[in-house]
Amino acid sequence: MSLALVVQRIGLQLAELIIEVRFLTSAPYMNNLDNLKPNIDKKLVIDLIDGKWERLPIKTHIITKDDNIVEVVKQYAKQYLQNDDMLFISERIVAISQGRAFPIKDIKPSFFAKFLVKFVYKSPYGIGLGSPWTMELAIKEAGVLRIIIGVIASAITKPFGIKGVFYKVVGKNINAIDGPCDYTLPPYNEYAKLGPAEPNKVAKKLKQEINNEVVIIDANDLGVAILGKSNKNISDLFCKNVFKDNPLGQSSEQTPLCIVRKVL
Repeated sequence: MSLALVVQRIGLQLAELIIEVRFLTSAPYMNNLDNLKPNIDKKLVIDLIDGKWERLPIKTHIITKDDNIVEVVKQYAKQYLQNDDMLFISERIVAISQGRAFPIKDIKPSFFAKFLVKFVYKSPYGIGLGSPWTMELAIKEAGVLRIIIGVIASAITKPFGIKGVFYKVVGKNINAIDGPCDYTLPPYNEYAKLGPAEPNKVAKKLKQEINNEVVIIDANDLGVAILGKSNKNISDLFCKNVFKDNPLGQSSEQTPLCIVRKVL
């Protein structure tokens, strides 16, 4: 091999090294390292029957009704996505971006809402329908008649240990309704919100933009609900298992986006 060819190859290697160093010190890459750290007391990797999966949380600004969910995803997640990655999105930011979160001062609970809330189980992991404001949202979303039928069905089946009948009968994703909690990021610690509208449609639209499968999820430290998927063949069981320890956190983490990636 001639000296000239050796010098040429060394020059090419140095050029590649310089490009790599510039990339590793660039703002997007550094932001990537910052964003993909596990939340406090959470793990990046979970071991399932079909192998290990990374859950890479991505921090965003506080989403408001003025945000477009497509632009949020493109701004914060698209640059980090690889082929075969899946993007999991908190249903909360989808609903908020749709204008489906309301200051509780603007919600006027009816007598019926105040009455029904007395019978709701108060979970330590979220308000749910356990406040007159969220119950009022449920009534407006589903209608009084459907709520009454759900209450009757729940009362009949509860003695047999059957849970969740009320939410199944009422439908309308009212299980995703939530209200103000002390641990919720301001200003939403003084808001009540509905679930996202047409979550499957939203997930499919996002897939068209980023070319990755999308799952819209309602996860907390109590359980996981799948509200929307870009592909009906995505297993609900897989989604629940990969998120069963709620890697996005429950309070001030501000990481509503999560890349789910198979560990090879």
